[in-house]
Amino acid sequence: MRRPAVARHRDKPWTDPDPDLTGGRGAAASVVAGVVAAGGHYCFPVPDQAPVVAVIGGGQLARMLAEPAAALGVPLRLLAEADGVSAAQVIPDTLVGDYTDLEMLRKVTSGAQVVTFDHEHVPTEHLHALQADGLAVRPGPEALVHAQDKAVMRARLTELEVPCPRHAVVSGADEVEEFGFPCVLKTARGGYDGKGVWFVETAEDCAEAFAAADRTGVPLLAEERVDFRRELSALVARSPSGQAAAYPVVASTQLDGICHEVVAPAPDLAPELATQAQQVALTIAKELDVTGVLAVELFETRDGRILVNELAMRPHNTGHWTQDGAVTSQFENHLRAVLDLPLGSPAPRVRWTVMVNILGGPSEQVGRLYDGYPHALARDPHLRMHLYGKELRPGRKVGHVNAYGDDLEDCLERARHAAAWFRGDLGDESE
Repeated sequence: MRRPAVARHRDKPWTDPDPDLTGGRGAAASVVAGVVAAGGHYCFPVPDQAPVVAVIGGGQLARMLAEPAAALGVPLRLLAEADGVSAAQVIPDTLVGDYTDLEMLRKVTSGAQVVTFDHEHVPTEHLHALQADGLAVRPGPEALVHAQDKAVMRARLTELEVPCPRHAVVSGADEVEEFGFPCVLKTARGGYDGKGVWFVETAEDCAEAFAAADRTGVPLLAEERVDFRRELSALVARSPSGQAAAYPVVASTQLDGICHEVVAPAPDLAPELATQAQQVALTIAKELDVTGVLAVELFETRDGRILVNELAMRPHNTGHWTQDGAVTSQFENHLRAVLDLPLGSPAPRVRWTVMVNILGGPSEQVGRLYDGYPHALARDPHLRMHLYGKELRPGRKVGHVNAYGDDLEDCLERARHAAAWFRGDLGDESE
């Protein structure tokens, strides 16, 4: 069998010529869905040569690293925030401690060859200290600060001439008024899943945001309220040697500030816009020297432009579809990247993949998620389930489902039905 060609040029997009890997159909499926190439203590026995990867943070992203790590024979060591959290249930080599405590970080990384992250909240100065100790920190603090601090990110992307919404750091309602209403106020650090974001139309609307800023000492960023058609996400993985893999651009929808649904590839996305989005992501990854997965969340404006909304330097909710819909998942490519192993193909396996998050429903409706299996799996033998082992709470992400196939509407219906069933929105009479 002919092997797919691999380019040997730094930071230039490569499209696999094999139509079985690119999908061979659909603009977003075929553009740049390829690879850019560039020239302690253990709870279980591991080969001497296997590098230990320390992971900071015990959420579902760390949990989903465990499966490809096991397949690759790479041991993980976890710093969890509490006993029994999502990742601690599947990673035996776990310590419980505070990620803001430098000595705890040194303890969990002792004997590890590399450290990576489930979240972006580890203090930057601690990451510099770990680097000074000789540990490979991936992504490094010089890159990660752009995902930690939105003001720093906006300033750097502006220098790189990456398209962004109009923005300014503001210190009072008068400066917001000068910036112009209506607009969006965002806390520069610490916001996620809709938290730390305020939509304001008058000076009076700014009071809550500035009260939060006064409590935390974190500045606020004002951004224009973009008139967008939809939200897109361009996901890439990049290794220290400069090799990169670009996944097809996807469309995402939000529910109460939380990623709810992802369609891969983004339907009806103009080929030139898909290529631009992937080139933007590759440029950011290169110029910020990102190691691992980078998710670039984008607005597709109604007048046909793309603008960068957010950055995440870790596996991302908009990449969960890759577990079942891509040749190499974002989780495996993140591990390969931080270990500086050759990256796997990001090409789609099928025409369409739809990911829908499972959110905890109203408390009076929520039962045990496991109870949903008989119906959901019998109804759809091709459905792929991913549960996080989390305590059920209303609105909390506790899992996701992936449905894939050649018919987008069928994939949407199957994924939405399963997620609604687990949430408790559908009764026993549902078929």
